[in-house]
Formats: sequence, C-alpha cells, structure tokens
Amino acid sequence: MSRLRADEKMKNYLFDTAFEKGLDLKTVVGGKRTAVLFLRYYGCTLCQYNIHLLKENYAKIAASGGQLLVVLQSDPALMARNISPDDLPFKIICDPQQELYKDLEIPAAVSMEAMVDANLMDLVIKAQALGLEHGEYEGEELQLPALFILNGDLKVKYAHYGATAADVPDADEIAVLLAKPF
Repeated sequence: MSRLRADEKMKNYLFDTAFEKGLDLKTVVGGKRTAVLFLRYYGCTLCQYNIHLLKENYAKIAASGGQLLVVLQSDPALMARNISPDDLPFKIICDPQQELYKDLEIPAAVSMEAMVDANLMDLVIKAQALGLEHGEYEGEELQLPALFILNGDLKVKYAHYGATAADVPDADEIAVLLAKPF
C-alpha cells in the first residue's frame, strides 16, 4: 500500500491485542467512526503519557459518537505484562513486526534530533511527574506517529502523518475530528 489520504479505504487488517488474537479491523470498527492512532511502543515514556491522557479524556471521544484504537509496535505478551484487560477504554493493536506501519508508509525520523520539537521535553517532564518511566525498547526507536479517522466502512476521512514524536493529536482534537460530518 502507500500513504493513505482522505477518501481512500484502509485495508481490513488482521491483528492481535494483548488479550485477543485474530481480530480484524472491520469487525472491531463495527460500523462506528474510529480514530486509529499510531504511536511507537509501550515502553516509550511519551507513548505511555499519550495513552494516559487518552484514557483520562476518553469520555470526549465517546461523546463524539466515535471510538479509538491505538497501534503500538509492542509485543502482545509484553503488553499483557504491563496492562490488564480492563485498564483502558480502547483497544491497543499490537504490531511488533511493524507491518501496518510499513504498509501505510508511516515513516521513522531520520535522526533522534529530527523527531524532537519544542513540546517534546515538556511532555516528557509531565510524564515523569506522573511517575511514568521508560520501559523496554521495542520496534523502531525513531518511529513517527500517525492518525487516521475512519468512517464505519474503513474509508479514511482524515489522515495525519506526524512530523515529530510529539505531533500527536490529543483527545479534544480527535473528538472534534470524529464529530465532523462525513
């Protein structure tokens, strides 16, 4: 595949979560507007912080009539050691081989310096203030984020490829995007 743009259809990917195997995207989307957010891996302090904020603000996403899926380059077994089945109001798709990232051409930064912006260190400091610590390294350390807003039939209504590691829409932005008329 190639970079997805609005009005293109996302493939019906098969995937595992930490607690379920052999799921397919169309079934999980279930006809609902869905945000699919690609982050790096669970051990990443910034990713843990993003997941924490999404959990804390998930009611905004639900109120939009939509739902969220987060994709990580994490191994399902490692995820199962870090979270419980009821910890999050959304599923985390585990893609340790980075197949979805590659298929959707979600790039990695060319260097650590290139993936940093003015917001990154501020976010890491906030994460550390919550007691979040870097865990195991997985996947591509320089992986950049991406967000896709899908209609219930997997048609892309919005595509965003992040320019830096901190270029991640928050729950408010995701809720607004999900609520827009398609």
